[in-house]
Amino acid sequence: MEFGIKIGTPEKQRGACAVIGIFESRKLSDSAKVLDTVTQGYIKNILASGDMDGKANTSLLLHNVPDTLFKRVLLIGLGKEQEFKEKTFLSALGTTLNALQKTAVTDATLFLSDFPIKDKTNAWKVNQTVIAAISSGYRFDQLKSKPDNNQSSLRKLIVCIDNRTELAACEAALQQSIAIAHGMNLAKDLGNLAPNICTPTYLAKQAKDLAKSHKLKASVLEEKDMEKLGMGSLLAVARGSEQPAKLIVLEYHGAAKKENPVVLVGKGVTFDTGGISLKPAAEMDEMKFDMSGAGSVLGTLQAVAEMKLPINVVGIIPATENMPGGKATKPGDVVTSLSGQTIEILNTDAEGRLILCDALTYAERYNPKVVIDIATLTGACVIALGNFTTGLMSNDDKLAQELLAAGEQAADRAWQLPLWDEYQDLLRSNFADIANIGGRAAGTITAACFLSRFTKKYRWAHLDIAGTAWKSGKDKGSTGRPVPLLTQFLISQAKATS
Repeated sequence: MEFGIKIGTPEKQRGACAVIGIFESRKLSDSAKVLDTVTQGYIKNILASGDMDGKANTSLLLHNVPDTLFKRVLLIGLGKEQEFKEKTFLSALGTTLNALQKTAVTDATLFLSDFPIKDKTNAWKVNQTVIAAISSGYRFDQLKSKPDNNQSSLRKLIVCIDNRTELAACEAALQQSIAIAHGMNLAKDLGNLAPNICTPTYLAKQAKDLAKSHKLKASVLEEKDMEKLGMGSLLAVARGSEQPAKLIVLEYHGAAKKENPVVLVGKGVTFDTGGISLKPAAEMDEMKFDMSGAGSVLGTLQAVAEMKLPINVVGIIPATENMPGGKATKPGDVVTSLSGQTIEILNTDAEGRLILCDALTYAERYNPKVVIDIATLTGACVIALGNFTTGLMSNDDKLAQELLAAGEQAADRAWQLPLWDEYQDLLRSNFADIANIGGRAAGTITAACFLSRFTKKYRWAHLDIAGTAWKSGKDKGSTGRPVPLLTQFLISQAKATS
């Protein structure tokens, strides 16, 4: 899809379709007032007929509106003006795109002045509009013998702003949002692939392909390399699978070599049966999404490379399957991690933290500015925060606040949970330095407490995306989150150091 930015009001623009807002009780937005004036009351007359009253999530497509340069005018209900907020704006975007996709419209012009949100700039609205537009056109049908043919005819979207001083910021936001959407699509594609295709070996190949196309540095550690290093925790998870584990490293250098990198560590369990602690059969197919942390790291690096951000970023992906088998790790086994700490494995379905802890120790060699791990780690996070919000825990409050702010800016929110020493006691083991689970209570927090044992040498944050990485039900599929949050964080970091 093509995008563009223009400055002006609807009477001076032309195209296939103008998108105009209408508030509840038939109150006209700024653009609607302009169109109503040039059409001598046509818009008000249509509204007076009762076909639309401006309620949120409603739309009305008008043809052949007199005295305009548009073939169609799409009226979008915005609800009550005094209650118009970020959520309403995003919902209105969805209504707009759904309505346009049901028409033969090839290009549309959206007038952003009709969508007033307190404390949000036009650049922010451009960003969200472009990401929503590209996401609405996303389809995953490459594994079907006959791909879906219900593709939208919409090929171009113009966003009109009314303030020339914001043009430069809006154009920058446009380019950034295209890159972010591309990164999200990569993360979605990887998550949506069948697990017999998206194996650790496949992930490693995708990383190498990404490195070639975007001039990154890629390296892959095989199991023999990990054995030499002493990654006993990661390899313990891989024992039950015939698919070899990989430790994938991607390096993006956009700043001077002396600049310490931001390291992103993504959980890459390409399928999680639970191992010997076998999961229930119901919805186990969704455990192909357990590599969503890895997908988000690859998607974020693609976005960063497309934007050419002046920052150094390293992505580390421990990739493996978690399968039952004769060689599989058993509950009660004790393994030694790369850090030298011993771990009693009480539940083999708490495998994400076992592969992450070795990757987090491996991250030390990059002398990182900060380290952020991303993982579909705990069902407890879904219980605590639902499917809307990513869980956040950190050993550095400033870093946590920066990530929370990035999530707010990107409309990809996180919420901070405590990481207090009292919770560490739940991980005590009689037979090793630490147990890999802490019981049913505070499961999300104790998982982060486990990881914190391996992050004492740097500033670190943990993002639990178990509730936000994919959707279930009829809309089953990867969401591409938290690529927007991570990318916005890196944009902010790049600005702070430039």
